Amino acid sequence: MKLIVGLGNPGTNYAGTRHNIGFMAIDEIHRRHCSAHPWRSRFQGHVCENRIGAENVLLLKPSTYMNDSGRSVGEAMRFYKLEPEDIFVIYDELDLPPGKFRMKKGGGHGGHNGIRSISDHIGPDYRRLRLGIGHPGDKNLVSNYVLGHFAKSDRDWLDPLLAEIADNASLLAEGKDSQFANKLTLALEPEKAKRKEKSDPGKDGGGAAGKPKGQSHIRQARQQQPVSVPKTGPMADMLKRLLGGDKS
Repeated sequence: MKLIVGLGNPGTNYAGTRHNIGFMAIDEIHRRHCSAHPWRSRFQGHVCENRIGAENVLLLKPSTYMNDSGRSVGEAMRFYKLEPEDIFVIYDELDLPPGKFRMKKGGGHGGHNGIRSISDHIGPDYRRLRLGIGHPGDKNLVSNYVLGHFAKSDRDWLDPLLAEIADNASLLAEGKDSQFANKLTLALEPEKAKRKEKSDPGKDGGGAAGKPKGQSHIRQARQQQPVSVPKTGPMADMLKRLLGGDKS
């Protein structure tokens, strides 16, 4: 069993707010992979269990409000006897531009109260997907900003981001986080993906940088060996005359 958690605040007043982007991602995963299975109340949240890819997955939206998210996550973890690496949490990140994302395992809470609560209940060693929402530019504006609704223009990046997360949710379920990140980068930042591919051609079968495609290490070594030049004989005499080595 794997647990994929989206963070947010319950209730219609908070639906569609920046702080609820984790809920929005989980809702899209549910729509794509679990639409035949309705949400039900459990573990102080709303859950849906279904197979995604090769894994049984429990989707969870805590109903404890953001600051107490750990109570819900901890209860589900204990019930299924999960380890922290079985848990994947999706949440908003002020310090990333809108539409950008970062993935990591473990680490601090970075001032995010939902992450602080989860780490307090289960420790820090769970997997995470941070979704950028941008920063208002003044810390005094942060509270109203994160609890404010996305603008219509935000849909230009928000909808494709949520769709890609849902399309590739099986990779999250199977613990293939680097492949998941590559899929999102390729879809959302194709130019960045191209630059990465050029800087690391070994990814597409072209071998390590500096190694000609299709040539073995042995062939390269042979090509780099100096040509043996005879010291005596007709060939040596001819080379001396061509290179100016013979002054007679």
